[in-house]
Amino acid sequence: MRLGHLVATLALLAGLGLTAYVAQHQAGYRDPVLATTVQVPPPVVEVPPARSGGDSRTRASVAPVDEHWVEDTAARAGIPVPAMRAYARATRQVPESCHLGWTTLAGIGWLESHHGTIGGRSVSADGHPSPPILGPALDGHGRFAAIPASAQSARWHGDATWDHAVGPMQFIPSTWSAWGADGDGDGVADPNDLDDAARAAARYLCASGSLASGAGWAAAVYSYNHEDVYVAGVFRAAETYAERTA
Repeated sequence: MRLGHLVATLALLAGLGLTAYVAQHQAGYRDPVLATTVQVPPPVVEVPPARSGGDSRTRASVAPVDEHWVEDTAARAGIPVPAMRAYARATRQVPESCHLGWTTLAGIGWLESHHGTIGGRSVSADGHPSPPILGPALDGHGRFAAIPASAQSARWHGDATWDHAVGPMQFIPSTWSAWGADGDGDGVADPNDLDDAARAAARYLCASGSLASGAGWAAAVYSYNHEDVYVAGVFRAAETYAERTA
């Protein structure tokens, strides 16, 4: 979705306890868990529907989830409750044929922004990190593409010259305009809202086809960020969350 910075990505991987992988990669070792060699996708952990008598404030277009499950799973995974809720909802709002697990969205959310908490941020109950998360200017310098801002895109990041990736799932405004979604039923599609960003990310990933196979899963994640190390990092993060909540 954005052109991730390799150093930042490696730092995030190390933060999940993946120091061995980072050291091997830096030494030129080609990890077998890469876009072209993933044999199996991460485990898909099922998200149960809401129990009867769930949140009546949730609009029909939003898939409610069991809040007890959300809180318990968030605690075991080490993920903020608003982020866990967003990932769970999003996986229930895409076709079952996609085979998207919440752990995959959580892996992406970790690498992109530590689930909205990067830099010591907090995430409100409604899924908004504070302060908002804004990526570097996409001005063509270093590893970044040159993407001029438009009047429409500038409203998300305030830069009239260059675009920036926006929000906890780091959407480029042009991609958001195509895939943005209202994930919590509040009538607004906002890339700064984890609920909306997670649903948009789920839609984007599922557009690649089924994630049931290793090749399909890797292709979908690679479409989100075109770096092998990113695919490997999401895989390992997703596996870690599955293991923590097994």
